[in-house]
Amino acid sequence: MALIAKSLTIWLAILFCAVANGALREGVLIPHLGKAPGFFLSGVLLSALILVITFLALPWLGVHRPAQLIGIGVFWLVLTLVFELSFGRFQGKPWATILEAYTFKDGNIWPGVLLVTAAAPYVAARLRGLP
Repeated sequence: MALIAKSLTIWLAILFCAVANGALREGVLIPHLGKAPGFFLSGVLLSALILVITFLALPWLGVHRPAQLIGIGVFWLVLTLVFELSFGRFQGKPWATILEAYTFKDGNIWPGVLLVTAAAPYVAARLRGLP
């Protein structure tokens, strides 16, 4: 149970960064760089933030087994998908609009960010020299 709570806490930190990243993208990156470069840079930045947060939080998690690391990544992926899809529906967006974010359209690399989210615990452990 403690591992789930810690994993959720880290995911909430990632969520906070993702929301801030979205505000940066909409308020600064897209207006100054254009839609495609803004989306691309935002995706790269968020992916880097996810990896940094995970790398820094990994000792606190206390997880070393690859299966656990992969499980945490899948847990984060599921939380992210549930949040994104629910938030889109809460805003009244049609499914077609919501699912458009899951394509590589106009520089959007959101599917890649999702892959980074799922892989981050395992990648961070490897970067720390853990098995």
